[in-house]
Parts: sequence; C-alpha cells; structure tokens
Amino acid sequence: MRTRLVNISHLLTGNLVGSVVGMLGFLVTARALGATDYGVLALTYSYTRAVGLIVGFQSWQPLIKYGAELSGEEHLDDYRSLLKFGLVVDISAALLSYLVAIGFALLFGPLVGIGGNTIEQVIIYSTVLLFQINGLPTAVFRLAGRFRLLAYGSVVGGIARLVLCAAGLLAGMGLLYFVIVWTLTQVLGSVVVLGMALVEIRRQGMRRFISAPLKGVTERFKGLLSFTIGSNVELTVRSSASEFDTLLVGAFTDPAGAGLYHIAKRLGRLVVQIGVQVQAVLYPDVARLWAQGDLAMFRRTVLQTEIMLAVFGLAMVVGTVLGIQPVLDWTVGKAFAGAGPLAMVQMMAVAIIMSGSALRTALFAMGRQLAVLKVVLVSTLMFHATALTMIPLIGAMGANIANVVMGIVGLIGLLRVYHSAFSAES
Repeated sequence: MRTRLVNISHLLTGNLVGSVVGMLGFLVTARALGATDYGVLALTYSYTRAVGLIVGFQSWQPLIKYGAELSGEEHLDDYRSLLKFGLVVDISAALLSYLVAIGFALLFGPLVGIGGNTIEQVIIYSTVLLFQINGLPTAVFRLAGRFRLLAYGSVVGGIARLVLCAAGLLAGMGLLYFVIVWTLTQVLGSVVVLGMALVEIRRQGMRRFISAPLKGVTERFKGLLSFTIGSNVELTVRSSASEFDTLLVGAFTDPAGAGLYHIAKRLGRLVVQIGVQVQAVLYPDVARLWAQGDLAMFRRTVLQTEIMLAVFGLAMVVGTVLGIQPVLDWTVGKAFAGAGPLAMVQMMAVAIIMSGSALRTALFAMGRQLAVLKVVLVSTLMFHATALTMIPLIGAMGANIANVVMGIVGLIGLLRVYHSAFSAES
C-alpha cells in the first residue's frame, strides 16, 4: 500500500498540477470571452472530446492486462507485438475520430447543439484528434512503473495554453484566437507524451518494436480482440453520458447555459482526476494479483482503495458547498455566479462515481468487462432518461441531477457484480 501511495502521489502531484493549470486556462478563457462565447468554446471542446472517446479505443486496458502477464527475455518478442498492436489501434482510432467529428458536425451538428459559428470552431479544434495517440504511452508508463513521467509529461501543453490564454486576455483577443490556442497546445501535449513513451520503449531495449509481426497476435493473447472491442463499447456507452451532457444542455438551452454547466463540470473534473490516477496505479497491481491467484491481497487492496476514495469524495462535497461561490466570484466573475449551485450537485455526483473507481478496475482485472459494460449501460440509460426529462424543465441543473442518478445506479451495480464474482470463485 505504501508503494501504491507513493505512485499515486506522483500521479496526483503531476495531474493535480496539470488539472489546476488546465482549470486556470478555462477560467482565464471564460473571463476573456464571457458566458456566450465561452459557451461556444465549451460546446466545441465537449463535442470533439466526446467523438474522440466514443470512436477511440482504451487500448491501454488490454495492453496492461496482457502485458502484466509477460516477464523475462523469453516474452520480449510477444511484448513487442502487443505494443505494436496497441499503436496500430491508436492510430486507426485517431484517424477515424477526426473524420467522424468533421462529418457528423457538418451533417447533424444542430442536433447536438453544434450549429452556426460553432461548426467553424469544431473543424479547427478537431485537428487534436489526429494526434490523440494515448493508449500506448499510458500502458508503457504504467507497466514500467514510470508514473512520474506519465504524471508530468502532459503538463507541458497545459502550461503553454495558460500562458497564451493569459496573453489573449490582456490583448483582448476573441473566440477564434482561443480556439487556435487550445488546438495547438492540445496537440503539443499529445506529441510530448508520445515522444516520451517511445524513449521509454527504447530504454527497455525494444528499439524496433514497429517492425514486430502482428500476424497471430490475437491467437497468442487469447481474448485480446474481444477485450479491446469490449473496452471500446464500455467507453462509448459511458462517454455518451460524461461527454454529451454539455451538448444536451446546449441543445435544450443556449450556449450561455452550456458555459455555466461546463464551468461546474470542470471543477468536478479536478476531483475526478483523483479516481483516474488511483485506477492508473491500481490496475497493474490487481491484474498481477489476480493472475497470481492471491485473492486475499486482491480483496484487501480493493477495499483499502474504496474506503480512501469515499472519504476523499465526502470531504470534497463539503468543501464545495462551503467555498464554491467565493471561488467563482474571484476567478470567472459574477457573470458565472449561476454555476455555484450546479457545482455543488456536480460534486455529489463526482464523489459517488469516484467511489466505484476501484471496483471497476478490479472487475477489469478479473476479466469481467462484459459485466461492467452491462452496469454502465443501465446507469447510462438512467442518465439519459433523467437528463432528457429534467433539462427541458429546469435547465442545466437537470444534467447534474442525471449525473447523480447515474452514479448511484452504477455504484450499486458494480458492488453487486464484484461480490457475485467473488462468490463464484469461492
């Protein structure tokens, strides 16, 4: 547990810095653009991110699951082929995401709140999808225990973005400037992380992994293809709630309403990073424990992590209720005061969802991705049913309530599947 906490601290430090820098970039942008133009940028960002997650693959999940089972020189060739498989999946998904983002925006954009001037911004910002090759770097750093590199590598683009956004605020620049800045700095961050991953692969002695044969890789790693596809489907379903919520608010209200909701959501993402980074450290460990059959240590590790996340989530809810309004007034200004109540409810949803992070990780390590998919599907359907009912009635708050409902349903489902899985093993 001590080792995990050290690794988590590295990831949290780097990602907290990255998240805070990213949040400051959003706040500076919001102050520069005002509620309406910031809402256009928020819709552009949310749409592009949603397409990237829905079309893309979480290739790091199968790479870690099967890579964690390989050790020693005799498995070096297999590991090289596995990494090349992940890179091919990443590149293919990046290209497809870009084409889908442009095509869907031109044909059906108004259906998801993307219309008029927003389409022009989407065409520019969608360029980031071509460079979204994240699965391979994530798997390489996590399997090697190089959490420090993973944590700090992505900060470069965020710092550049903050500096350029601050310059734009002082110079009185408009929406187009900030869209270009966000595009270029996002690309910079992706390129830096990928470059660091390639250096790490070289350091591990795999200088020519690009030339590794792919033929037979799905036979050598039984279930690799189905696991990869399953992780994509699970992410697609989950992302339809976590990324389309801003678009739904924009479609049923207006860009200003979407901007308020997005500010509240960005504050929640600072806390979501805690759960994400805990998963990052936990997944390789529990995958190895499960492969070794050490069920007692497996259960203990998951329980410790769940308790830690639940306590932290509760503390963040209390902190948000007490301090959100002064923070908003001091940062984005009184024009965004309406985001305060939204942030309070959003933080409740985040705390609930984060509490299930370790359970989801454990179930993936156990090979129960299909069961996780079923839970995600049910909870996502509950989100959409609630959102489509509540947003037209009460605006952006309806999306926050829908997130709370989704979190509760998802947590209950994950707990039931986890306990059932262990009962089947005993």
